Amino acid sequence: MLLTNLIVLTTSVTAAAAAPFEFPLPDGFPSPSPAQLVKIEQGAGGTLASSFLPTSLKDPAVTTLQLLANNELFEVAFFTELLANITNNVPGYDEAATAPLDRTYLIKALSAIRNQEELHALGANGILAGAKQAPIAPCKYDFPVSSFKEAILLAQTFTDIALGTVPAVQALFAADGGDEQRNIPLLGSILAQEGEQVGFFRYVQQKTPSAAPFLTGGSPGFAFTALQRFIVPDSCPKPLSSIDLPTFKPLNIINKPMARNMTLWYAVEGPVDCEHQSVVYISGQNLPLAVPIACPARRSRGGIAKFKAEFPFEAGFANGFTIAAVVNGTGPLLSPDAVAAATVYGPGLIEVN
Repeated sequence: MLLTNLIVLTTSVTAAAAAPFEFPLPDGFPSPSPAQLVKIEQGAGGTLASSFLPTSLKDPAVTTLQLLANNELFEVAFFTELLANITNNVPGYDEAATAPLDRTYLIKALSAIRNQEELHALGANGILAGAKQAPIAPCKYDFPVSSFKEAILLAQTFTDIALGTVPAVQALFAADGGDEQRNIPLLGSILAQEGEQVGFFRYVQQKTPSAAPFLTGGSPGFAFTALQRFIVPDSCPKPLSSIDLPTFKPLNIINKPMARNMTLWYAVEGPVDCEHQSVVYISGQNLPLAVPIACPARRSRGGIAKFKAEFPFEAGFANGFTIAAVVNGTGPLLSPDAVAAATVYGPGLIEVN
């Protein structure tokens, strides 16, 4: 699999492994007994939060907590499979593939991350249940990776998405005036913990642990769409269509983005209007930047449209993570949520170093 295709999350997930990942885990997750929970907490380095649980939630808070719970369940599945591949010396994950890292340290670190994600998922579902909302049950998952190198890059990318989404959830909790306001500090602690994780993933790849001074923001709709690339269709006990978030049509990036001004080629399944649509980039905490789509877009059999647009990295883009989207109109759009509201295709997930 091309590294570029891994980064930008191509239209279809082409899993390298065998059967899709399924729960439950040997430690009882997602429904551990009290004794099993104690062991998970010991592995995680701390306990489930005992802070305030709201007894009611505003509808937007329910929606975003459903997103967070779904995402945490996916991450538990991902790190469980990654650990199994490493400990079983699966080709691409053996000692040669993980060198020069100490494998004992690596397994210990990833085990802690897996346990921490279990507590994140249990916490999100606990908040939903405390407000008499149905908790989220896990789906089946496929991961488009076949080596340790690909897996760590993917972990970096989906954690970057989380780092952009959680602040948006905090802002929503603050604005809607519900009991969930008291959980904003809890979300802040999760945000910081995910930042520690992504620093580790970058270090493992011999990148600067902290990518940029201000990390790229996001919107729940982008996170929800990206998450679905790893979920086996129709495998979720609670249909994803029941969650009140948009799912955008995929935006695929054909050539590899670099940390310089360049032209990127894109592909989508559907029409592109180069006169009335544009490509918008969200990078760092800068205002979203819209660039024209070069006319004409190329159409091929199967309804695939290929087109190009400039990637003006030197205009102030952040090192690390950038989101691309095709939107209606040519801007200006003043926030990631405004970009999401205008999006037709996306998100294209770009990692440059």
